[in-house]
Amino acid sequence: MPFRVVKHLAIAWPGLLLALLLSAPGYCDTDGRTNPVAAETLTTLANIISLRISLQDDIKDIKARIAQAQSDPERAGLLRDLEKAEADLQTVSRNFESVATGVDASKLRAETTEAFDFQKEIFALLRPAIDEMKEMTAHVRQKADQKEKIAYYEERLPIIRQAIGNLENLAGQGDDPRLNDAVAAVLANWKKQLAFMSSELQAAELQLSKLIASETSITEASQSYLKSFFQKRGLYITEALLVVFVVVLLSRLSLSMLRRYFPGFKARHRSFRVRLVELIHRILTFALIVIGPMIVFYVVEDWVLFSLGLLLLIGVALTVRQTLPRYWHQMQIFLNIGAVREGERLYLDGIPWLVEEINFFCTLNNPVADLSQRLHIEDMVKLKSRPCKSDEPWFPCRKGDWVILNDGVRGKVIGISPELVQLVERGGAKLTYPMGDFLAKSPRNLAVSFRLKEIIGISYALQREATTTVVASLQDYVMSRLQAEGYGEQLVNLRVEFNRAAESSLELAVIADFKGEVGDLYNRLRRALQRYCTDACTEYGWEIPFPQLTLHGALDGS
Repeated sequence: MPFRVVKHLAIAWPGLLLALLLSAPGYCDTDGRTNPVAAETLTTLANIISLRISLQDDIKDIKARIAQAQSDPERAGLLRDLEKAEADLQTVSRNFESVATGVDASKLRAETTEAFDFQKEIFALLRPAIDEMKEMTAHVRQKADQKEKIAYYEERLPIIRQAIGNLENLAGQGDDPRLNDAVAAVLANWKKQLAFMSSELQAAELQLSKLIASETSITEASQSYLKSFFQKRGLYITEALLVVFVVVLLSRLSLSMLRRYFPGFKARHRSFRVRLVELIHRILTFALIVIGPMIVFYVVEDWVLFSLGLLLLIGVALTVRQTLPRYWHQMQIFLNIGAVREGERLYLDGIPWLVEEINFFCTLNNPVADLSQRLHIEDMVKLKSRPCKSDEPWFPCRKGDWVILNDGVRGKVIGISPELVQLVERGGAKLTYPMGDFLAKSPRNLAVSFRLKEIIGISYALQREATTTVVASLQDYVMSRLQAEGYGEQLVNLRVEFNRAAESSLELAVIADFKGEVGDLYNRLRRALQRYCTDACTEYGWEIPFPQLTLHGALDGS
């Protein structure tokens, strides 16, 4: 008999056992009539008995032939045949016992003690959870196995029948009696194989029919399994969740007491020892949350839930092992001994930030722009900070300041966020800049104070008085006009100086410093200074000459 047939015979008896476990009714109905399923089972058992008797006869015959063997090669071949026949007999006997008793007799047999194997011990601890998962899909897998067996036997039985037909045609056709005997022996062997495989096919079909008769819908099976699972283990799961709740509650209470009775926990910048105590507290809390349910499952001896918890622990251990360097850097930052520290300055998203607080969620703040953001400590690993001085700039303006950009745009800052800055111009038009574009335009802040410098030219006829009398008179006149129009209180300083001797005029510079509160009147004040200078020239009779080069160019062009 081929080896692959023996292999399939070895896996056939668990399928028959499961078939009987799933078929709950007995051999007879309550009224005494034979159950159809029981009748089919009895037929299968009868076939197995017949096959077993035939195998026993073959074994006796082979043993007799071994005793009469004349040569060693002949005896070796007969011993191989005997070994195969005895293996087939054991398989058939196990099948008969499994079908007849409805229990797995192999579990009653003693097992040999094996040497300690750590990997096997771990899998032994995980076995309950794996068995529970296998139970969920047992019905489907059993059907698939039986269908595979049926296909295997149905594919090979026609070949065996064809071989038997060919042998039957040859039987008795030869003139040599020895040839006829040899053909008859081969024919008998193939008929035994046919009976053996037919029996196995019949057993597999019986098993499949019982599985199909007992199966329910996937939804009903899932609901039934979940209902059974939580009925048996709902109390244990509730106890485990209660343990987790108690651990979290005690952790919060203990941390609250530490912060209440130890001033170091409430300090703005906590010391290394305080941070170390809090880190150990959090690690212990996490460990108890994970181990607490495991202890509950161990005490109540629910090995399925214990195995599931063990699987979770193994997953956590593997994750921690792979990410240990990253967690080590996070612990350094949490202890305030890493690359980022409290009270220092770091650069993020194009602007500087003050590290206000380091915890599992860290707080960053820009004190001038009035911005803050919260980052997980994991995001702080890739950053670095440095000590900062009190005079270091944080942002070019605050909300409400008037600024002038390097492209000439002037507006009041009405909104600042880490992404955008919004300005409003005189008249109400709003301009929105991405943070990087706004900073690239080098905004000039008018909030504290600003200076206006206006140039006016007078005729060379006033050359003698230009650096003395004219300068003093113009300064007095501009001062009086500024005070008369209500700008005196906002004026910080005013000077009129001789600027230079230009080609067609003597230039005077009017320099006025104003407080930032009139920053919105920047252009109006510029125009006012020009107007005051023009009025002064009219008042004192100072000539404002035309540019000679421009005038000559106009004449040449005409």
